[in-house]
Amino acid sequence: MKGIHQLRTQRAARDESAFTLFELMMVITLILILATISIPMYQVSIVRAHEAVLRDDLYTMRKLIDQYTLDKQKPPQSLDDLVSAGYLRALPKDPFTGSNQTWKADIEEVSTGSEQPVTGVVDVHSGSDAVSLDGTPYSSW
Repeated sequence: MKGIHQLRTQRAARDESAFTLFELMMVITLILILATISIPMYQVSIVRAHEAVLRDDLYTMRKLIDQYTLDKQKPPQSLDDLVSAGYLRALPKDPFTGSNQTWKADIEEVSTGSEQPVTGVVDVHSGSDAVSLDGTPYSSW
């Protein structure tokens, strides 16, 4: 008798410690709700990070274009001139296109104090057609 009683108490203890199907479904439902809320927030944070990288890259390249123009008394003919002259180690990748070949350079005539104006790069923009979180195209930054 004692053996049967022990077996029943062990089985009852094991049954009480297990999760029911309803409890498991509730936990899964809560996890799905939290994932549904957090995934869009994560995606927006990724875009914000890419926008910050783009702002920094544009600031750096514009500053170096101006420095090159002051040092050489003429603007660079292309963005690759910044690399070959040692102002940059390499052109940065556009965070939205994933390539360093998609930058759009504005080329204009620049008066450097000499008799003739010289044509060269005066500004740079992203080559992406995408639109930022604030509604402006990245190519206009």
